[in-house]
Amino acid sequence: MKIKSDKFNEISLCNRLKKGDKKALDEIYVMYYNMIFRFAVSYLKDEDDAMDIVQETFIKLWESRKKLKNNTQLKSLLFTVTKNAILSLFRKNSTESKYLAYLSDKLVVNSSGTTEQTDFHFLQVQYEKLIPQLPPKRRKIYLLSRKEGLKNKEIAKEKGISEKTVENQISKSLAFFKENLDRVGLLSTLFLLMVC
Repeated sequence: MKIKSDKFNEISLCNRLKKGDKKALDEIYVMYYNMIFRFAVSYLKDEDDAMDIVQETFIKLWESRKKLKNNTQLKSLLFTVTKNAILSLFRKNSTESKYLAYLSDKLVVNSSGTTEQTDFHFLQVQYEKLIPQLPPKRRKIYLLSRKEGLKNKEIAKEKGISEKTVENQISKSLAFFKENLDRVGLLSTLFLLMVC
């Protein structure tokens, strides 16, 4: 089933969606699935992850349907939701070497010289040097979270502290890294997003 995408049709679909019309969601899905899937795959390089992201995107669209405005551009909205879901997945999986390797490869591929590769290596070295500078208890919590991949609830249970304390300690760690790496510029922001 092919559905024509135009401004009038999008307005109609938005209005129907806001009213809880599930068929409107199906039509939007058919209209944009391939586009959103290709977008997700281009970043994730994994079709299973991309399919999960697409499903998450349309679920979020349905859940937030009542907040849609009459002039909402579905295409832009879906791409924004997808992009945010991809970034969240990168954060979640930042302890996995494949994502760090992916970022490193992207920087090398996109570079016309060696500057970006050197910057990435520099940031990596600086980041590793900063970890031991965290207060001992904070460092242990941070490493359990980012290096061992434990959830806040698991860390809280292991350390005999509240989840809120875990969250606060991780937030303070991230603020410390950001403060010390920020001077490098935009690349440091991307690095922190992927690694921390």
